[in-house]
Amino acid sequence: MRFGVTGRRAAAHAVVLAVALGGLTACDVDGKDGAEKGGAPGGRAGTALAAVDSLTVKGRAPKTGYERARFGSAWADTDSNGCGTRDDILKRDLKDVRFRGGGCVVTAGKLAPDPYTGKDVTFTRGRSRVDIDHVVALSDAWQKGAQRWDASKRIALANDPLNLLAVDAGPNRGKGDGDTATWLPPDKGYRCTYVARQVAVKKKYELSVTGAERDAMRRVLSGCPEERLPGGGNPTQAPGRFRAR
Repeated sequence: MRFGVTGRRAAAHAVVLAVALGGLTACDVDGKDGAEKGGAPGGRAGTALAAVDSLTVKGRAPKTGYERARFGSAWADTDSNGCGTRDDILKRDLKDVRFRGGGCVVTAGKLAPDPYTGKDVTFTRGRSRVDIDHVVALSDAWQKGAQRWDASKRIALANDPLNLLAVDAGPNRGKGDGDTATWLPPDKGYRCTYVARQVAVKKKYELSVTGAERDAMRRVLSGCPEERLPGGGNPTQAPGRFRAR
């Protein structure tokens, strides 16, 4: 059948009408929108979702050369308060804290609740089920920019309270050096807070993300578009509590 002049005019008119009504886009033709392709970009200024789009997207560099020692000795007293960073974070995150000598070395307390599982975990020094997690793992940071830094910046990241949480040792060790694309806390009610914290750390230290990581961040944060970036990470600042989602 020939498609005559009248037919062409009718088709053109239909296209003009569809565009005028805002009903024809490339996404419509594909039958997929941005969220289906990896999470809608955007978000209000100041939100974690908006901040995702400010992160540099690059491939993961080789892990070659990574050692924990590249980030300084563990739990250095970088704020010169006389206490190591580990004890600072235990003091911040635990309840019913007990100390040994001078109010610095934490000997006991309770993680109530653990942010990753939502369960209460007892801390006893020397027999602890509590770890201090680097929210952005140091190995992940190494592969996404930190290998090019000087030693002082790596030490700062390793001891920044913004990047540290007291958590249940089990899920933390299962996490390894996973990013948002490969690991999320078992407790779904904490995932928005957790991912917002990862975004804040990566933004602060100008660490890159992979495409899959960025898309995973968007997917999580699109479910809580008003989630704000956490603050600068003062050791006395609480790490954020649970929210029903």
